[in-house]
Amino acid sequence: MTASSTPGNRLNKSHRLSIAGVTAVAAAALTFSLVPGNASAEGSNKTVAASTSTAPVAFQSPTGGTQAPAVQQSLAGQHTLADRVAEIHAKKDSSAEAKAKEKAKEKAKEKADAKKEAAAKAKKRAAAKAKANRSADRKPAYANNLNGWIKEALSIMKKEKIPGTYEGLHRNIMRESSGNPRAINNWDINAKNGVPSIGLLQVIKPTFDTYHVKGTPNSQYHPVANIVAAANYAADRYGSIDNVDSAY
Repeated sequence: MTASSTPGNRLNKSHRLSIAGVTAVAAAALTFSLVPGNASAEGSNKTVAASTSTAPVAFQSPTGGTQAPAVQQSLAGQHTLADRVAEIHAKKDSSAEAKAKEKAKEKAKEKADAKKEAAAKAKKRAAAKAKANRSADRKPAYANNLNGWIKEALSIMKKEKIPGTYEGLHRNIMRESSGNPRAINNWDINAKNGVPSIGLLQVIKPTFDTYHVKGTPNSQYHPVANIVAAANYAADRYGSIDNVDSAY
């Protein structure tokens, strides 16, 4: 089928020229509305320049509507979203900073508590050491001889409230053993009964065990333990070792 027989389906040359002319005119009008030209008078140029400097350009959509409100609304929405994102990040940063400060505060407190505890322990150790030193200073040193043994025994007897004097102890010791802590009687009735008298004041085992003073060595041969046990026995039976002048 030829072009002349179907005029509604194809555009002839005159139609195409008309459409092109309309498009060119529309483009020129749009350009003129966006940028003022030099074709108008000087007063017109000033008026156009003033209007373009004070009012936003309205872009016409193909359907005849304006796009400016939609663009402005989109930009406003983007600014709101950006502000919200910035606010969220600020809150996160603030929360992280607060947590870091709290953690640092807790760590500082733990360090201070540990330092305080260490100082308290050191103070306690120093006090215990000072007390031990004072005790050592107060504790007299006794000679390892008859004189020292009697004096140490008298010190213990005083604490235990056992009566007796240096003279009474020394007198009985010299009579019983001549001051020999290893002296032993193997011939009297006690020896025959299997419990010989032993030590400075010749004490038999049953008597020593009964009147032994706690804190002294548990041995009849120990000079101080022997003296204290014998003095304790004499106090119970005779009132004091000072009252003993013979075998007891």
